[in-house]
Amino acid sequence: MKDSNFLKEKNAKSLWHPMAHPADHLANPPVIVTGAQGVRISDIDGHEVVDGVGGLWNVNLGFSCQPVKDAIAKQLDVLPYYSIFRGTTNDAIIELSEVLRDFYAPDGLSRAFYTSGGSDSVESALRLARQYHKIRGEEGRTKYLSLKKGYHGTHTGGASVNGNANFRTMYEPLLPGCFHIPAPYTYRNPFNETDPEKLAGLCLEALEAEIAFQGAGTIAAMIMEPILGAGGVIPPHESFMPGVREICSKNGILLIADEVITAFGRTGSWTGSRHWGVQPDMMATAKAITNGYFPFGAVMIADHMTETFEKDTSGKGAIGHGYTYSGHPVGAAAALACVEETLRLNVKDNAAARGAEMMAGLLALQEKYESIGDVRGGHGLMNAIELVSDRETKAPIDKQSIGTIQEVAYKSGAMVRVSGNNIILSPPLVLTSEDVQVILSSLDAGFAAVS
Repeated sequence: MKDSNFLKEKNAKSLWHPMAHPADHLANPPVIVTGAQGVRISDIDGHEVVDGVGGLWNVNLGFSCQPVKDAIAKQLDVLPYYSIFRGTTNDAIIELSEVLRDFYAPDGLSRAFYTSGGSDSVESALRLARQYHKIRGEEGRTKYLSLKKGYHGTHTGGASVNGNANFRTMYEPLLPGCFHIPAPYTYRNPFNETDPEKLAGLCLEALEAEIAFQGAGTIAAMIMEPILGAGGVIPPHESFMPGVREICSKNGILLIADEVITAFGRTGSWTGSRHWGVQPDMMATAKAITNGYFPFGAVMIADHMTETFEKDTSGKGAIGHGYTYSGHPVGAAAALACVEETLRLNVKDNAAARGAEMMAGLLALQEKYESIGDVRGGHGLMNAIELVSDRETKAPIDKQSIGTIQEVAYKSGAMVRVSGNNIILSPPLVLTSEDVQVILSSLDAGFAAVS
């Protein structure tokens, strides 16, 4: 490894970082993370902080999960790679498929289609939805519905159903036939409704109206996050996702749950769908499936869909889609160890308990600082703080101030993530009460610096 002087001199010089302006990173070089242990990361200068980001929503078990590391190393020595395209498979992926079948049984999902990550999983689910309808003779069902503020990755299909202009505008025109419904976002919504249950009802009415306008027979699927993540951690009222499920079922529309973030305990339940008592037709998953240690993902598929594909005799059920790294044996080995450890530690319960502490602490900060317009969360370890320059008008805070809050919080002991005028928290699910307090005290210092 090159020395620190080389790394600092070359930082951001020969690469473009995702989700950032290249010029900004040249002017403000990113933090060089060089080590991690437990729930803490350390930078090139030896500064150690609690990781309030959890890598990127994915390091649920922290950075020291030895069983996953051991599984990866062992698999590299036995079978580092082989394709599972037609005619070949591997032992690790067969075993993992049975484990996932058991894990997702309460969600009504029994088959896995493997991918390289979350965006791939979303893309695959969107494609399989159209193919499902074609097999059944409903070729006209090609459109997709999704929520404004929703995030579904960065492939063209995912960007098309994304509900945030930041991921769309510079890449348009995108996929035609994608339509967006208002999100149940109590702080900002077109209905000016602050009651969560009433707002959920209004959004469901908007969904029904859009289906009626488009024609149910033209719509393949509705894709949604059980709790909107990257769009600002927007938890719906408990009636919302069951309402979406009912409307989709009534209209022959598939429901795709995007659980790239919410699966494996993040919400305080094993899946976000289960959290709301809903069984989707497909579920996109990735991130925590390998604890972030290996790029890997899957689409989990419901029984009625598998029957449609597997009983097809026309040839339309042949899947002309996949990835070089689908079913990667190293990823499968990592996932096997990760799921076992996730269940052994029962991280969903810790996520619920620590999440309650985090939410209480953030609400206390809101009482203290006028710049905090809204605090969202209350379902496991996923929270957002929306910052404003004026609580009355809800005008977003300026970029410099939120950057200062992040910088001071980092210096004070916690890495937090800025997205627009939101600070998003998604720490590892093995967080302790002490770690929660470190994050809260670091944020306190950050807000004090701009107050």
